[in-house]
Amino acid sequence: MNVTQIHRVYFIGIGGIGMSALARYFAFINKEVAGYDKTESPLTKELASSGIDIHYTDDIDAVPQEYKNDAEHTLVVYTPAVPSKHSEYQYFLNNGFTIKKRSEVLGLITKDSFCLAVAGTHGKTTTSSILAHLLQETGVKMTAFLGGISEDFNSNFLLEGTEYSVVEADEFDRSFMQLTPNVACVTSMDADHLDIYGDAQELERTFVDFTKRLKPGGKLFVRNGLPLEGLTYGIEDDSDYCIRNIKIEHGTYIFDLETPDLKLEGVEFNKPGRHNLLNGLVAFAMAMQAGSPPHRLAEALATFKGVQRRFSYQIKNEDFIFIDDYAHHPTEINAVFEAVSEMHPNKKVLAIFQPHLFSRTRDFSDAFAESLSQFENVLLLDIYPAREEPIAGVDSAWLLEKMTNTNRKLISKEQILFEIKKQNPEVLITMGAGDIGLEVVNIKKEMSYAG
Repeated sequence: MNVTQIHRVYFIGIGGIGMSALARYFAFINKEVAGYDKTESPLTKELASSGIDIHYTDDIDAVPQEYKNDAEHTLVVYTPAVPSKHSEYQYFLNNGFTIKKRSEVLGLITKDSFCLAVAGTHGKTTTSSILAHLLQETGVKMTAFLGGISEDFNSNFLLEGTEYSVVEADEFDRSFMQLTPNVACVTSMDADHLDIYGDAQELERTFVDFTKRLKPGGKLFVRNGLPLEGLTYGIEDDSDYCIRNIKIEHGTYIFDLETPDLKLEGVEFNKPGRHNLLNGLVAFAMAMQAGSPPHRLAEALATFKGVQRRFSYQIKNEDFIFIDDYAHHPTEINAVFEAVSEMHPNKKVLAIFQPHLFSRTRDFSDAFAESLSQFENVLLLDIYPAREEPIAGVDSAWLLEKMTNTNRKLISKEQILFEIKKQNPEVLITMGAGDIGLEVVNIKKEMSYAG
């Protein structure tokens, strides 16, 4: 594919976080862009406000005529979440159009750049957002494709140059096998996406295969303890890149950062949770490979604001705290619990969780029950199906029965505000990768004057 020969790009599933970043990229380089998505969202509204033509019914007649009439100069990009029977997908497939998955296009765009790729079943979005922030703050001209909305850029896309690129190396559907990075990291390899991989061993084998995609002379950073060969990073251990002597002052981590060549003292970082400290550390290590000065990187770590829906403080008063997080896997829920316990000890906490995917809920039901049972009070929403059909016997009532905490309850989204006020928590947490994120604005508005 030669990008210069493409006049227009059509996206099937344009509202996805990764797809919308690509749509912004092509619009930025002055290609015509249009697309379909199943539902309108804040992301699609923002794309539409920038002049991108978007519709919400699977209807080939709704596709602009110029896209349908010019197969030679039109690229069609689709997400694996779109079913193969989708009529627009079938039209382009059967009429000679160039059709590529999002991951293929991302690989083509970044292959000629100095590519920094962040892989792992957890932590990709936060780590890549920290990395993009560090590079921007140290003057590296790069393009960043992020899997969330960075609070530093207020976007999931940044284009300030093409010599360097920052990408999330997504393991879903083996998408990261399309990338050829110069520098990569692996943050975690917990079992996930078993609907794709079948078992945890196959997932691990594919991560090993990804590490072989590095360009000659490339560098791999690996969280200490993972069964991969690379430069290690960790906390208070024997890692090549290590954080030591952690203190917490006014909600900020202060620590020493050691690399193979130097030690920086009194480094600050504001995102709660040891998992976020690790994300910041590996982003620092990767940014050094782009030539950024270590002391400037340390200063930039202190100014990182965060990513929407990644331990995002919506309300932070003395009497009431509201945190929203994308956590949708037991390991991520554990990380949220640990961060809340460390930053807000001895507070009455209420967690609201929306499970994501029937298959993930089935595959990790016992682990979900164990991680959720750590919270004293839990409200459980129905499973968000995303791309899946229901699975017999797998629902939130089944998951609720497996939990052991006494104050647990299955509710509808319409009951959320009533239950929050009834339970009167000091710390409220919303978690999940489904549409629970759309409830955050209403909760924040209603609870802004709590206490």
